[in-house]
Amino acid sequence: MKVPTRRVTQSAPPALVALAVIGAVFFLVPVVGIVAQVPWRSLPEIFRSDIVANAVRLSLIASVGAVTAATVIGLPLAWVLARVDFAFKPLVRGLVLLPMVLPPVVGGAALLFGFGRRGIVGGPLYDATGFVLPFSVWGVIVASTFVAMPFLVITVEAALRTVDRRYEGAASTLGASPWTVLRRVTIPLVSPAVVSGLLLTWARALGEFGATITFAGNLQGRTQTLPLAVFVALETDRDAAVAISVLMMVISLGVLVSLRDRWWGAHS
Repeated sequence: MKVPTRRVTQSAPPALVALAVIGAVFFLVPVVGIVAQVPWRSLPEIFRSDIVANAVRLSLIASVGAVTAATVIGLPLAWVLARVDFAFKPLVRGLVLLPMVLPPVVGGAALLFGFGRRGIVGGPLYDATGFVLPFSVWGVIVASTFVAMPFLVITVEAALRTVDRRYEGAASTLGASPWTVLRRVTIPLVSPAVVSGLLLTWARALGEFGATITFAGNLQGRTQTLPLAVFVALETDRDAAVAISVLMMVISLGVLVSLRDRWWGAHS
């Protein structure tokens, strides 16, 4: 018989609550400050401008491309890190998560020396095919994937580590192949974490700035995403910068609110 669980309530010390309120206000003040500057009457005109339209298009292409790439190579990587023991595993995990703590500009420089025209991989690729990643839409996608994919890997790996493996064992005992177990048992069990990881990956890719401007440049209509458009607009059109910033804040906040406790639960 399953014993029903009850959430334990705890009385909070007033001093702790006061400090928590100060912490919340610390994050609230910048949001209120920028919302107060929104030129509401000019918003339709700003969002219809070519600069914003092109930036939105490139940001969507880059973020969707990053999510696609993360799905193809990030999910297998998360599974290997969670289920396979091999030498230097902590080092590999550290390399995968490095973009989460690395300064974005440093990440962009690393991408340039790795995948640029004279990089260790980009150089031979250019010599063989003439294909150049930097300062192209593909470069934006690569930069976005580099900084955003760790969110998917860490979320799914944590879920795979906490999933009850008895279900997978039962399926194997009944004759299911490893691929069938993965497709019919494992993936459904961790699907909430996969969805959360993909949403976080998309939101992070949508807001990527440092690695993109270093690796792909800031070419209007070609590599200028929404964050880069804000960077330029701060010097030339403050109203447009505020409008785009608020748009991105609303999108990002919507993603985080929609996740609720699913992402944090994957790490517990």
